[in-house]
Amino acid sequence: MKLVLASYGTRGDVEPCVAVGRELQRRGHDVRVAVPPDLVGFAEAAGLVTVPYGPDTAVWADAHRDFWIRFFAKFWNVRELIKLLREMREIGESVVRFWEEIATTLRTLTDGADLLITFLNFEPPALNVAEYYGIPLATVHVSPVRPNGRMLAFLPPSLGRYTLMLYEWANWRGVKKLDAAQRRQLGLPKATGSSPRRITERGSLEVQAYDQVCFPGLATEWAKWENQRPFVGALTMELTTEADDEVATWIASGPPPIFFSFGSTPVKSPADTLSMIDTACARVGERALVCAGSSDFSQIPDSDRVKVVDTMNFAAVFPACRALVHHGGMGTMSAGLRAGVPMLVFWTALDQAIWAARVKRLKVGFGRRISAATSESLAADLRTILDPKYVVRAREVATQMTRPEDSVTSTADFLERFAKSRQ
Repeated sequence: MKLVLASYGTRGDVEPCVAVGRELQRRGHDVRVAVPPDLVGFAEAAGLVTVPYGPDTAVWADAHRDFWIRFFAKFWNVRELIKLLREMREIGESVVRFWEEIATTLRTLTDGADLLITFLNFEPPALNVAEYYGIPLATVHVSPVRPNGRMLAFLPPSLGRYTLMLYEWANWRGVKKLDAAQRRQLGLPKATGSSPRRITERGSLEVQAYDQVCFPGLATEWAKWENQRPFVGALTMELTTEADDEVATWIASGPPPIFFSFGSTPVKSPADTLSMIDTACARVGERALVCAGSSDFSQIPDSDRVKVVDTMNFAAVFPACRALVHHGGMGTMSAGLRAGVPMLVFWTALDQAIWAARVKRLKVGFGRRISAATSESLAADLRTILDPKYVVRAREVATQMTRPEDSVTSTADFLERFAKSRQ
């Protein structure tokens, strides 16, 4: 079969797409992948035929980080909040203006395909293209984005469900004109509802790429969609890197370190961030292993206590660490939960805050807004998560996590069966 996968976002959004695409290609399918231009090389390195899809993530990454930092700092200032919401709309428009290009890319790539597989971002144009060609559509979600009463744990279930319904409606209103224009261009009738609702009503496969242990009760709430929304666990490839031997040697040279990572969004000040880490770790007598990711620490030399590496294999490193401090990305968090290591989530954006709440609810750690962190608070937080009760609980949760290879295999199985059933 010819299968097309499309994912827009940072490395954490794209790696699940590449992991599934690689497995489907291994099974003999003709696989085509669309990802952001700055991640085309990553997908091609996995052996996949890849095309650029939308703008570079750098177009919005810094602005997105700064917005959320200012948002939570000025949440109660109504005038400032209105200004920030306008800025957020501008950030969204800077990406959405590529809608026509994205739609054209998908239309060209999907010609002759048996199945279109889209990840969360830009679901509406993918739905329209699948409808245009009369082929099935599958979606893959790394968090429970369809309305439910379990994701927003700080709200009563009914209110949480209603909040997500409002969020879904607001997103739909934001792209409705673009969606209508695409449908006219494709000769499709005017849509009568939001794209998420149409996706579900169409009988699309909606793969839930995270573990049920993170959202107790969600499977029961979604029981009527059991076959349509299967839970498979987090999708990752656990790739090795050139730095793995160097990292292993450094870890073995002393006591287990605290791991730090800030994901695909660069930190505001690399020098200040490393200084905070160094000072805090000195206060608690720990070493620090820092994964730079998209942050530029190149001009700051390592100290005796802090080791900085651009990339590393989390699956190999995490079990050798005492604790993890990270940004709250789903991929990093899942790797930490599988490793059975307590964690502190230094979140910036709202979705990361939600994952921080999940960590607290699982009793394997807790979260803090990174812009509010200091060397003093970090030292105190490290002492807290190094408490044996967090270590014991983290190891308990690890036994309930799905192995990455099983997650990828299950996802590919579901996609194959779905495509064949719709032929």
